[in-house]
Amino acid sequence: MKGIILPLLFIFLLPIDISARDREAVQAFVIPIHGDIDPSLTVFIRRGIEKARSEKAKYVIFDIDTFGGRVDSALQITTLIGSLDSTETVAYVTVRPEGTGVSWSAGALISFSCNRIYMAPGTSMGAAAPVYQTVEGTTETAPEKVVSAVRTQMAALAEKNGYPKAIALAMVDEEIELVEAHVDGQVKAVTREEYQELKREEETKGKTVEMGKVISPQGKLLSLTAGEALKYGVSSGSPETTEELFEALGIPSNEATMLEESPADRLVAFITGSGFTGLLIMIGLLAFLLEISSPGFGIPGTVGIICFAVLFASNFLLGTVGSLELLLFLLGIVLLIVEIFVIPGFGITGITGLLLMAVSLILSMQHFLIPSFQWEWTIFHRNILTVLSGLVGAFIFFSILAYFLPKVSFFERLTLKTSQETVGGYTVQAQEESERYIGKRGVTVTTLRPSGKAEIEGEVVPVESEGDFIAPGKGVRVIRVDGNRIIVREC
Repeated sequence: MKGIILPLLFIFLLPIDISARDREAVQAFVIPIHGDIDPSLTVFIRRGIEKARSEKAKYVIFDIDTFGGRVDSALQITTLIGSLDSTETVAYVTVRPEGTGVSWSAGALISFSCNRIYMAPGTSMGAAAPVYQTVEGTTETAPEKVVSAVRTQMAALAEKNGYPKAIALAMVDEEIELVEAHVDGQVKAVTREEYQELKREEETKGKTVEMGKVISPQGKLLSLTAGEALKYGVSSGSPETTEELFEALGIPSNEATMLEESPADRLVAFITGSGFTGLLIMIGLLAFLLEISSPGFGIPGTVGIICFAVLFASNFLLGTVGSLELLLFLLGIVLLIVEIFVIPGFGITGITGLLLMAVSLILSMQHFLIPSFQWEWTIFHRNILTVLSGLVGAFIFFSILAYFLPKVSFFERLTLKTSQETVGGYTVQAQEESERYIGKRGVTVTTLRPSGKAEIEGEVVPVESEGDFIAPGKGVRVIRVDGNRIIVREC
């Protein structure tokens, strides 16, 4: 196992590819956040932040272009960004030829976790309310419990980094109405309730307060363009390119390092995807079933070990595998082996083993033990579906192989098709030897329970009753002979 897992971990832990003009002087690291926000992206960002911290970079810039993604991954990323106390963090909503130019949903949450936000012209940010997919395939806003948690987090991030709190709330909660407040010509974005309080406070100071337009009406989530974000104090500027951003921050372009996903990062993202994970589970279980059903240990067992080693190693990098998941999986395998080789039939031990293996696989794909929020239930249901599809697929393919393989010409030479039945003349002893006992009488020498010994024509031989207990010294008669079994009846 060490010979398999350690090389896999070495491959996955390859360093991030870095292209820099000058590695000696690094003031800024640029980390891209493009596409869906998922656990594999969290791993990449964690490694990028650790690299920037080790190099003592002055800035960490997050190049953002995303529609959003998993809430749990976004929350983990915001925590990682918040850990950079001595480093200035910057969110830059960028425009790419192959991108969308947005920072929506989880992307807005990540943006607000940075010390400063810059948005290129033509970009937008907002619509950060958590949603989930229903059974029918439609998208609905998460329950109030989930919305409240994300709303509180957005407000806390805005408060920490000096962004208008009302804007952060309006991006998450569609029940909030956001309006403009003009205070001596200065524009602020406030909720309607905050406007009345602001008006009283500022008028006591002799300032003029007037209500402007409604920025976001009730029943609609707030999204801001680059110009609106600059107007309401969310954005610090609108540089068109990364070079203009460096200039605004006072960073020489040759002192900035662009981080890129390495082949190892892309490999982890591919392996930890639901489709490939289900395929690994199916192949691994199928290989174990084939190995258990054949003598010795060979190729199927090795394939099974490799599949589950890859699965647990990749999820270990995502931070979702611990000792609990590994122990449950190993215990499940032990119970399955005991059921097959020690206990006859297939009962509670084998079923418990399969359940423990399934539970360990489900837990290895999530950070939580028991779901609490709607997005956690969504992840939990998806993980159950992935594992079940792998289990069902393994049993279906095992049944197909068990039926068709003996009929394939290559395997016909490896399997015995004929059975050695008695009618064909196959027996453990000669036919004449079997027939000479039939109808003979004798006396039991030992108690038949139902097996024992009897003396027949002066010869003591092992015999069996039909299930009855027969005491010593009783007369018996041979009624039939099955192979080397002599069946007697008391007479």
